[in-house]
This record gives sequence, structure tokens and C-alpha cells, in this order.
Amino acid sequence: MLRRQLLHFGAFTLGGLPVSLVQAQGSSQKKLVVVMLRGAVDGLSVVAPYGEREYAASRPQIALPAPGADDGLLRLDSLFGLHPSLAPLKRRWDDGQLAFVHASGSPDPTRSHFDAQDFFESGTPGRKSTPDGWMNRLLTALPGEPAPTRAISLGQTPPRIFAGLASVASLGLGPKALQRRAIDDPRLQAGLARLYAGDAQLGSTLRDTTEARSEMGRSMAGEGGMDAKADAGAPSARSFAADARRLGTLIRKDAHTQLAFTAVGGWDTHVNQGAARGQLANRLASLGEGLDALCTGLGDALADTVIVVASEFGRTLRQNGNGGTDHGRGNVMWLLGGPVAGGQVLGEWPGLDTAALADGRDLAVRTDFRQVLAPVLERHLGLTETALATVFPQAPQTWRYADRLLRA
Repeated sequence: MLRRQLLHFGAFTLGGLPVSLVQAQGSSQKKLVVVMLRGAVDGLSVVAPYGEREYAASRPQIALPAPGADDGLLRLDSLFGLHPSLAPLKRRWDDGQLAFVHASGSPDPTRSHFDAQDFFESGTPGRKSTPDGWMNRLLTALPGEPAPTRAISLGQTPPRIFAGLASVASLGLGPKALQRRAIDDPRLQAGLARLYAGDAQLGSTLRDTTEARSEMGRSMAGEGGMDAKADAGAPSARSFAADARRLGTLIRKDAHTQLAFTAVGGWDTHVNQGAARGQLANRLASLGEGLDALCTGLGDALADTVIVVASEFGRTLRQNGNGGTDHGRGNVMWLLGGPVAGGQVLGEWPGLDTAALADGRDLAVRTDFRQVLAPVLERHLGLTETALATVFPQAPQTWRYADRLLRA
């Protein structure tokens, strides 16, 4: 029972060792939040290429109307428009805090959700044998001092992206996430410490667990922390927004927190996808509200935070017979935050004519997702080229738009 409690409440990488020997100098002010959209969101609806004739022709029921029309896209430039359900984020674009990289994704051609998510989270497309996730490798490579709450996973299940040797703090979903638990009782902590005194691995995990929960509780005091009464009732339909704001607040208040990850599911729209209204539109509205809430929670810390939103692959250009879209290839990555050189759609756009499509059906991948992430890690978080190579081994050459991604 005690071991199960430790596994449930602890820094969840019990299979590895906590970071305790990283002593490099550096600032911990720069932050990175990764939001993964599990299920393959339709990037051709998120940032729709309304300027391409083939876009509307291939989607007679689900194409978004051009900017200016009823329920039309929000104009980004002469080629691209933002889904109208993401209106809360349009001001971030106008303020130069939001950018997109279109026709991006994994170079591996799989259309399996499981494999594609694994490749994104491991950072090694096409290689299933990688034992750890790229954000865990990043945690060990970051300059600066380690801390129990330096990395936080928001969610109920430990994600592949944080698997590895470094301990990661886990924050559950909902308003009860930081409610005081049995593991916070000093008597139980003392008992566990005695129980695991002879096991360096479990003893270190216990220390990381209790220190992380204590640190998060102090940071969130007055914000629904461990000593606050939990809200009653089931989570609302907008639970992502509440969780995202809570995460942003924790990052802002805890000076040690530098990395965070969360995932949002429900994007596998094979049937009745909809256009400006319907299934996808409703989910995008909740996502947009959540990302805006994350920015609000971050407050002044947004100036030093890059938020990356990505999905495992895109969806087919042509709608299927069920009014939806099937598994595709190229997608769109989002970058949000103060350091982002926003107000632009970056990437090499391949076009939508048949000759340009991957396998004659999908938006082609012209930018490897690691080429987008690498300049964020190097220029924003301060990784050296050597450290970057450990996070993304065998990554492709530098992306030619890298210099335009972040502010100087």
C-alpha cells in the first residue's frame, strides 16, 4: 500500500534516478510549455489555406469560408486564415505573440496514432527503441540548478515525453489536484523514509515527491492550494481552461518551474467534423479558451515563456464520405508567448495540388518538428550544440526559418 501511494503521488519516474548532479550555471527564468493535441487535429482547419483553390474544392461541406464571409476565417494573410473558434487567440497574433509553422510534422510516414505520438514524444521518429522522452533528456541538459518542481506534468497519466532518468513533478487535473493527501502527512513521510532508508532509488523519489508537493502547495497558497477547500462537483465542460490557468499560475509563482507538459485529446474527427460550427469547432473553442487562460495564469511570466502546441500528424486534404477527415501527414505547429516573433505563418508551403500532396492525398511535411523545437531549446533555453544533440540525436539540419522564429 505504501509503495502504491508513493507511485501515485510521487515524482513518477520510479524506474530511473532523480536529477541530483546537474550543477551547470544558468538562468531558470526562461520557460517552455508543450501542449500535445492527441488524436491528430486537422491543421488545415486550424490555419486554413483559403487562398488555395484546392482547399474549398476538396472539402465541399467542411471548408471554412474565406475571411469576411459569414462564419468566415480570421484573416492572417493572403493565403491563411485562423479558425473562427480560435478568436480568443487572434489578439495574441495581432500583438505579435502567436506564430504558426505550417506543413510541419514527423518525417516518419506512419498513420498510427500510437507510433506517431511515440515518435514525437521520444524525439526520434522511426525509432521505437528509444527508452526516454525528449523533455526528460532536456531536463538533464538544462543549464542551472535542479529542483523538484523544475519540470511539471499536468495530467493523470505519466506521459512518454517525460519518461527517463530525471524526476518530474506531477500535477493532477481539476480543482482537487492540490488538495492535501495522505502523502502530505509528516508521520507518513517519516514512516516511508524509514521504510526506504536502504533503497537509494526509492528514497530519492520520496524526497522529490514530498519536496515537489510542498513547493507546489506553497506556490499555490491562496490560489486553490493544498490548504484551500476543493471545489465541489464534477469538472465542467471547460475543465481544460481551468487546469491551464492553474498550471500557468503555478509556473508564474514557482521560481523553480521551467518545463511543463500537458495533453488535450479528442481530435480524431473521422465523422461529422463540421466547419465553423460543429464537433471540431466546439473543441477548438475550448482549446482556444484554455490557451488564453494559460497565458492569463502566466501573467508577467509569459514574457519569458514559449508555448508549443503540436499534434502527432495531420489529416487528409479531402473530406471523407462521413463528413470528416482521415489520418494524414503534414500539420501546423503553434508557438505562443513573449519571446515568439509572432504575426507570421512560417514554413515552406508545398501547395495543395495533386502533384504536391504526399501519397496523392495529404499535405506534405516540409519542416521536421525537431527543426522548430531546436531553436527554442538553443536560443530560448540556452542549450549548447552538444546538449542539443543529446536531446534530439540525429536531428536534421538547421531549419532556414529558425532565425525568424524568436525575437532577437
